[in-house]
Amino acid sequence: MVGPAEESVKTLAPRPTAPPERQVPGPSWVLVAAVSAVTVMVIALFVGGGRPRPAPAGIPDAGPLIEWLLPVMRLAADGLGVLTVGLLLAPAVLLPYDGGRLSALGLRCARTASRLAALWSIAALTQIVLLLSDLAGHLVLDGPQLVQFTDITAQGRSLLIQAVLAGVVAIAAPGLLSGRAAAVVLAGAIAALAPPALAGHSGAADDHSLATSSLLVHLIGVSLWVGGLASLVVVARRSTAVLPVAVPRFSRLALWSLVAVGASGVANALVGLGGVPQLFSTRYGLLVLGKIAALAILAGFGWTHRRRTLPALRTDGAGRAFIRLAAAEVAVMMATIGLAVGLAQTPPPIPRNPAVAGYSPARLVLGYDLPRPPTLARLLFDIRPDGFFLAAVALAAALYVTGLRVLRRRGDTWPVGRTVAWFSSLAVVLLVTSGGVARYAPILFSVHMVQHMALNMVAPVLGVLGAPLTLALRTLPAESSRGGRPPRQTLLALFHSWPVRLLTHPLVASVIFVFSLYGLYFSGLFEHAMRNHWGHLAMEVHFLAAGGLFFWVLVGIDPAPRRVPYAARLPLLLVVMAFHAFFGVALLSGTSVIAEPYYASLHRTWGDPQIVDQQLGGGIGWALGEPITLAVLGIVVVQWVRADEREARRFDRRADRAAARRAAWADRGVSDGAGSRGAAVRDDPDDPDDELAAYNQRLAALHRRDERSRRT
Repeated sequence: MVGPAEESVKTLAPRPTAPPERQVPGPSWVLVAAVSAVTVMVIALFVGGGRPRPAPAGIPDAGPLIEWLLPVMRLAADGLGVLTVGLLLAPAVLLPYDGGRLSALGLRCARTASRLAALWSIAALTQIVLLLSDLAGHLVLDGPQLVQFTDITAQGRSLLIQAVLAGVVAIAAPGLLSGRAAAVVLAGAIAALAPPALAGHSGAADDHSLATSSLLVHLIGVSLWVGGLASLVVVARRSTAVLPVAVPRFSRLALWSLVAVGASGVANALVGLGGVPQLFSTRYGLLVLGKIAALAILAGFGWTHRRRTLPALRTDGAGRAFIRLAAAEVAVMMATIGLAVGLAQTPPPIPRNPAVAGYSPARLVLGYDLPRPPTLARLLFDIRPDGFFLAAVALAAALYVTGLRVLRRRGDTWPVGRTVAWFSSLAVVLLVTSGGVARYAPILFSVHMVQHMALNMVAPVLGVLGAPLTLALRTLPAESSRGGRPPRQTLLALFHSWPVRLLTHPLVASVIFVFSLYGLYFSGLFEHAMRNHWGHLAMEVHFLAAGGLFFWVLVGIDPAPRRVPYAARLPLLLVVMAFHAFFGVALLSGTSVIAEPYYASLHRTWGDPQIVDQQLGGGIGWALGEPITLAVLGIVVVQWVRADEREARRFDRRADRAAARRAAWADRGVSDGAGSRGAAVRDDPDDPDDELAAYNQRLAALHRRDERSRRT
């Protein structure tokens, strides 16, 4: 693994010709990082008990070579994936532009990322061969057998998906010319990291929804943090002049990544351990303690960078000092990745095969046993955190607070009502996705409908009244330190792009809001979404996005490509909510159970029969829709009245300016006779502020036309 990666780094950065004080370390840090990762992985495999062992008698044994190649190739794939993400992060986010396009250094990073992505794809395909060979007891290179293996096993499918995504990144990366295109390919590279990890321990873990969501956040944080720092070390061998621009941007990103990695790592470890005592009494817990120690060391590196290196980046010799410290930090990071690979091979305290562990039918489907019958207190306080929404809500709150702080430092004000509306929206999302509602929603259709209404109507209405995009426009920089389009202009360009213009068309937004209900619940999509954690998560995100889009068009404060007249908003709201109410009536009067096989597999022993609970859910959807509709109707009326008041005040100001000009002419003694300048000023239709004069002039012209018609 080391050879190709090292060769790619050499291709990216030939020996610099800068003066001695600007020279930086050579590619030896790559070898050090690779050796440290492999060494720590081997130690972790022995400490945790996950090292390859001879198979028992009667079971095919592929031999130690294939069994040891499996973790080595997984480490190679993880390392290549992280480096690919980092080298794409550099042109997309960190490096300055050249005339609004990628600089020569950014293009070089993209080409090197393409080579690493190709090696990454090969490593993923090699793992498929090794996995099948390990099961068969001998090396298998037969094509049909490999295809069958990827078709019937989750690990095989996930590795094939990773190989395909990495191959797409390898093909697309060399042709990048703009930061926007680099960001799209970067997103694809991050997505390619996820499938094998989510098909492993966390995907099969007890309470797998928390495990998989937190692991997804963990993967994104690690890839951006480790890959971004590695890319800085690589590009600095070419030019340390980019460090004063790139390093501060990465420093802010690294701080967010550190928080995400720490919080998600704790959540994932607790799921795997089953409790804090297991942390000190099991081999799995010892490896988790090792990861905690590594995270603390990396946090110390980051503190040193912020306190010492960043303030001195523009001084002579500071670039070399940064690279030395960053190279050591990358070595620790790669060793931590090796520890993570060893941890993934270590049997956790909680059994990963629920059927063997004797779990209940509900636990096999949900990841947890059936709770007690719901009460109001349990629906509110029976916490069941979801890692994805916890991270999303925390990020949204932090960004909003950052914007408020920028306004406060500048001396500007921000309406308190908008702040209250935004954080109330986040509280609603957090309550129904990580509280007791989230625990009972997969079990009872009625509770699911409460979650649906909260995500589809309550949270979006409050969110659009918080005006987060307006806050972003007021606080984002109007100039770019990287030489490209400023962030504020980028956001405005996004507002006026054709996809946003299409989605914010009133008819399109209304169709998405209403008819997605019928398409989801009255087809087989709902049952598939409920059986799969990621399908369920996608359904919740869709509810939130569809509601946000519709209510942004209807009552949003933020700027939009088009503004719907207030006279058209009221009938649009009434028509859409009529379809929504009819959906509730259809559920209330229905006699067939939606997703009956799914609910039957839970073996619920308490509560109403499923058809009664479904009808209750239809009634809840109908009943909750009425007050929300009235509230939105009131908001539209209030906004309409305020818009008319603003228009009246604008008209009065223009009339006052026109009157002031007429008075000024009179004070200067200008004649007021017929055809004089005073008459022209007093009744000038070309005056942009004298709307009354223009209106009178228009009436006079119509009168003259009528007189000519009568004479004719």
